[in-house]
Amino acid sequence: MAGCLYVVATPIGHLRDLSRRAEDVLSSVAIVAAEDTRRTSVLLAEIGASPQQLIALHTHNERRQSERVLGNLTDGQDVALVSDAGTPCISDPGFELVRLAHESGIRVVPVPGASAVSTLLSAAPLPVTSYRFVGFLASKGSARNKGFKAMLNDSSATVFFEAPHRMEDALRRIGSFDAARELVVGRELTKVHEEILLGAADELSDSLKERGALRGEFVCLLSGMELARGGDLELAERILKEIGSELPPSKAARIAARISGVDRSLLYERLQQSSA
Repeated sequence: MAGCLYVVATPIGHLRDLSRRAEDVLSSVAIVAAEDTRRTSVLLAEIGASPQQLIALHTHNERRQSERVLGNLTDGQDVALVSDAGTPCISDPGFELVRLAHESGIRVVPVPGASAVSTLLSAAPLPVTSYRFVGFLASKGSARNKGFKAMLNDSSATVFFEAPHRMEDALRRIGSFDAARELVVGRELTKVHEEILLGAADELSDSLKERGALRGEFVCLLSGMELARGGDLELAERILKEIGSELPPSKAARIAARISGVDRSLLYERLQQSSA
């Protein structure tokens, strides 16, 4: 009888976020296939698990190792697939193994748990009725600009990951396309220095730079484009008259938009024109 492939979600930071079911699985399987064996070793030691084999299955060896692990499954050994943190196969390696297992008639069992995406969405101070997840965007060039433009032109909110050394660039690009657009930045979620920040791109960039906080793990939620330009424009203009000279244009536009229901970008454009 073939073994079972368990796709196991592991903590994104705080080790006590590991579910009891995940702990049971990791303590019982013969093999753990991990994106980074060093990080997984720490987790296994924490729960006292000692599989027969701990093998590396990452981006650079995924195809070869997936074939190897498939052989173990075919021979009747149960395998747990884990990534560095969070749920495997979501911007992490593991898809090849999952695909091969399904094609070979091997049972694939998800063991749900932590995910940076759902963690940020659950605590984000933005209303989200629909969203899309794009993972990591291109690292440079026109493909990177194209990715940001697509997010900004989408009526749904967008969740994306960003590397710390590209975070400042990401905020700069978003701000250059739409200085009034709100986004939520989650940094080091569930870890000691966890923070969740809301604001326009330039405000967030300034805050992170001033505090030396452009490091760690980032997951971001970009609000969707407001297609309807309704709301109470007269009220919005009165608000802008009161606060427009006291606050940065992006912040003033955001506050007025929340109260009046008028599109942020429209109000930001009006502020820019009035100050020209």
